[in-house]
Order: sequence, then structure tokens, then C-alpha cells
Amino acid sequence: MQQKTKLFLQALKYSIPHLGKCMQKQHLNHYNFADHYYNRIKLKKYHLTKCLQNKPKISELARNIPSRSFSCKDLQPVKQENEKPLPEDMDAFEKVRTKLETQPQEEYEIINVEVKHGGFVYYQEGCCLVRSKDEEADNDNYEVLFNLEELKLDQPFIDCIRVAPDEKYVAAKIRTEDSEASTCVIIKLSDQPVMEASFPNVSSFEWVKDEEDEDVLFYTFQRNLRCHDVYRATFGDNKRNERFYTEKDPSYFVFLYLTKDSRFLTINIMNKTTSEVWLIDGLSPWDPPVLIQKRIHGVLYYVEHRDDELYILTNVGEPTEFKLPPWACGFIMDTNSDPKNCPFQLCSPIRPPKYYTYKFAEGKLFEETGHEDPITKTSRVLRLEAKSKDGKLVPMTVFHKTDSEDLQKKPLLIHVYGAYGMDLKMNFRPERRVLVDDGWILAYCHVRGGGELGLQWHADGRLTKKLNGLADLEACIKTLHGQGFSQPSLTTLTAFSAGGVLAGALCNSNPELLRAVTLEAPFLDVLNTMMDTTLPLTLEELEEWGNPSSDEKHKNYIKRYCPYQNIKPQHYPSVHITAYENDERVPLKGIVSYTEKLKEAISEHAKDTGEGYQAPNIILDIQPGGNHVIEDSHKKITAQIKFLYEELGLDSTSVFEDLKKYLKF
Repeated sequence: MQQKTKLFLQALKYSIPHLGKCMQKQHLNHYNFADHYYNRIKLKKYHLTKCLQNKPKISELARNIPSRSFSCKDLQPVKQENEKPLPEDMDAFEKVRTKLETQPQEEYEIINVEVKHGGFVYYQEGCCLVRSKDEEADNDNYEVLFNLEELKLDQPFIDCIRVAPDEKYVAAKIRTEDSEASTCVIIKLSDQPVMEASFPNVSSFEWVKDEEDEDVLFYTFQRNLRCHDVYRATFGDNKRNERFYTEKDPSYFVFLYLTKDSRFLTINIMNKTTSEVWLIDGLSPWDPPVLIQKRIHGVLYYVEHRDDELYILTNVGEPTEFKLPPWACGFIMDTNSDPKNCPFQLCSPIRPPKYYTYKFAEGKLFEETGHEDPITKTSRVLRLEAKSKDGKLVPMTVFHKTDSEDLQKKPLLIHVYGAYGMDLKMNFRPERRVLVDDGWILAYCHVRGGGELGLQWHADGRLTKKLNGLADLEACIKTLHGQGFSQPSLTTLTAFSAGGVLAGALCNSNPELLRAVTLEAPFLDVLNTMMDTTLPLTLEELEEWGNPSSDEKHKNYIKRYCPYQNIKPQHYPSVHITAYENDERVPLKGIVSYTEKLKEAISEHAKDTGEGYQAPNIILDIQPGGNHVIEDSHKKITAQIKFLYEELGLDSTSVFEDLKKYLKF
């Protein structure tokens, strides 16, 4: 099955003479390249004007590199004793397996980001921000730069690190597991590193250097989950901190991105369907920015730069289709170009989970990959496709134990999301590994509304097409059962956040397909939420769900699938809901209302059914804290697994023994 993609690389046709110092001499004119050049789909490259070509390039800023595990158990970093070095000739997969097996239990608690800049690697060790020489990064020879305990937060961890171009400063965004609030600290690097400043509620941030070799930090400020303000700050003897830009439209959000060569800083102003990008000269950050293309409804675009050439990735262009296999991880260009010439990896429609590699054979409904999990070497990855009601083929990714027999009698855990054009998460997690080892089948349904198969896949599952995602989910489960994977009495479903819409809708429309459901911070009351503009994300999400307050068509359509609105007296699968007390994204009030209404409907159905009816269990587990989803909560993980095993009547002894290898109880 081939995917038809409509993403095109386009470059600026018009010149940009106003960048840098040239802007001080000429009136700023916002060029509009898209109005006249959408029909040109070939890869075009624009060489920047001489006022930019004569400037030296900035050394590449720190970018993210593979993560490092840590424990926040102790105040200062603790070096492992009696740790034996791994043999140099050991196979890479064997090294990974050995390291995982010998890691302390608590090292699965939090995953830490690290960045490489110059000759150093910056990362978190214990409760400290540290750096070590690149060649000594794995030898525990590091320099402590900052102690996170100074912020007096409960189990803080570093969410993001950026290093100034000449390594005079490092900025780190710090937060906790139970809150989305963050603090950005600025550390001056010297013989005795010291915290120069700190800013609350920072979202994205990047460094540039001006003409006077002064480091300038640009950052966005987040208030009530809304990110509309951009600031720029300097430190040392010439301290300043000023608001640089404010977005007036509450339905848009702002984030910063530094091009891969660190030449330009882009201010990206977006909602779910439309974007606008302003370009800041990385060598003249105090000059006014240049508007690449004013926002046009339905037009999304992103800007990249390399070798004095701007590249623009956009969702519009001449309707020429490029056919790529659905697992393709490649470059989107015009049909006359060699993909090897494209400098950027642009898309990966279905991303494999960490530690798993797989490929799909096109044109077949069902194909084994022959690849094994390199850690346990006991699981198999499969690709299936389900035919939805409208004939659309919906991909699924399935994991199960290699030596499993009679799969129809094995428990099945379905994963679904299907919203915002986001890919369904298939990343490696200890609880997923132990479930597969214990005989479970894990199935990931890449339904419409997600982003696995491109922008159109998302468009076909939002607004007045949201029911397509529900039809896809139903088709996926029925296909799995039809192919011999489990049966309804052993089938469970899990979803978080916006994935709760499809999960809750399925419980209303086809409850007989499921035995049990686990939901985390689920979005269940779409109608009332989208009619309440006082909530922080309502205006920002109108493009995803619609505007029921002003559009009667949207209101009536939402009523057709909204989980809360469609609860009725019938038999339901058992449901376990994890909610967070101060969740700003999915308010607790809506989840509580849903739970109460669901219990009432079940009670009414039980009365009509008579004696002997075994009602499903409905459990609402309210966790303290203000975060939206806490992936690494051991209490949550064990509660959900315990619930699934009890509902299916399975012995959970072995699975909890295996979990103890990875999770600290």
C-alpha cells in the first residue's frame, strides 16, 4: 500500500535585501512569495544577498543527542562503585542489553536530555547540571555547573539545554513531574560557575550572538498554557530583558526554532492549520525580523537554512503526488530531483519505537517483518491494515512474543490517539516490555486524525470528519480479531488525553468489542469544553474540534461522537480513569462529570437487566499535582496493570516481579 504525499519543498523566489544592516537603510517590505509561486513545485534554492554572504557563520549550537538516564535520589552526583567496563569488542545490542540489566532500578524514573557543544557534553547527573569532555562523557569525569536543589523544587529535572555560541553561558529549563510550570536558569560558565539569572514559565529558548560578540537569549513566555510573548535578554555588564513580540490572536501560539546551521532564528506563529514565520538574522539579532509569508488560512510552512540557501517546507503547491511506502523515512522533493540531494530528513510517517526496528512490505494486507526486539530477542513486530467503512486502509503496528501459540487466547492491549496530527507514541517503556514478555499482544492503531500518514491523514480525522477516526478504530479491532489476534473478552484499550475521545466514543458505540479500558487525563466532554472560552486551550483548539458556540453544524456534529453526550443505559466495559487534580489541559470537573454519568447509566441498565447481572467496574483515580500526563508514575503504572489483570482474570504475579527489575517500588 503506497502513501500519496502532498508535501513540497519550496524556496524563496524573491530576494531578502532587508536582512542585517540593510534593514536600517530601507523600509521593511513584507514580501509574499506564496501568492504567485504555489504552482512551482520544483526544489528552488535562493542565494542570499551580499549583505549576508560576507558575514562569518556562527558555530553550530548545541542540538539534542541521545538521552541519558539519571536518578534524583541524591543531592550530588554519585559514581557507581565496582562498575566493570564493557568489553570494547562487544556487539552494540549486547552492550545495550547489558547496560539495561545492570542499571539501578530507579534509573528508569526520568529520562534526561543532553546536548553536545564544542568539546563538551552537557547533561544532568543526580540533581546537578554537569558537563564533561566529549571523549570522557561515559567515564564519570564531569564538572558540576549548577545544583537543581537551589530552586527548592520537588524532584526537579532538566527538560531542555541550550549552550551559548562561545560557551560563556548555558541555559537550562527545569521542571518537575507533577507540574507543567518550568524555570529557565542561566549559568555563567567560568572556573566557578554561577547562576546569572532565572526566568519563570519559559517554553522555548535559543541563543544567538550579536555584532559585538554579546550572547543574546530569545525565549517565549507561557501564561495559562498560552504562549504568546517573545523576549530577548543579555547578561553580564550589559543586562537587559525586553519583550520583543506579542501575538494578539489567542488562537495562535508562538515557538522559537534555530535553523540547523544556527544562521537564523525563526519565530513560528501557528495554530492547528495555519502558520506564519518571521526570520531573525543570527548575526544582527537587534534588527527587526523579516516576515517570510503572512498567515493564510490552511497554509502551513516551516523554514530551514543551509549554505546561504533558505528551504521552505509547505503543505501547498501544484497537486502533483509523490508515492512513498507508508514506512518511508525520506525526503519530499519534486519528481525530477534526486532525494539524495536534499539536506534534511523531512518526515517519517510511522516512526518505530525505541529499541525496535522494522519495515513493512507494501501491497500486502499482512506481512511479518522477521525483525526481533534486540533487547529481549523474544518479540515480533507485524504490520496489518484494516479496511474502514469508507474503504480507507488503516495501518496498525502489532507486537507479540515470538513463541506465542494460539494468539486468539492471548490478551490484547489496543493503543489509540488520533488527534492534532500527532503520531501515536510507540516509544519503549518497561511496562510494555513486561506485558509482551507475559504473553500480551500490543496493537497500535494509526487512525485518521493522527499524523502518521501526513497532513491529509490529520485533515480526514478532525472537525466534521472526527467520526472517521472512530470508524478506523472499530475496523482495526475487528480486523485484529478476524486475523486471530485475541477476542473481545480478552481485549483492552488504552488512551490518554485527546485519545480519550475515540476511546470513550467506542465504549458508547461498540462496547461489546472490549473487556476493559484504561484512560489517563482523558478528554471526554468535548462539547461543554469547546463552548467554554474561559478555558486556556479552547480558542487554540477550534481548528481541531470546531466552534460549537457559533457554528450549529459543528455543535450538532460534536454531539454525535462526544463521549459524555452519548452515554446511555447499556453494558459497558470496565473503565479505569487516571486524572490529575490540577490539570489545566483537561479539567478534572469534566472527568468527574463523565464518571458520575457513566455510573448512573450502568446502574439504570443493571435495574432493567435484573438479578445476576455483573456490572462493570468504573474507577476514578485522582492523582495530586498539576501535570497533564505523568508517564513515569510508578503508582499509576502498577494501578493500571493491576486493573487490567483483574478484569481479565489473569495472574499478575510474574508481571509485577518483572516490573520490579525496572521500577522502584
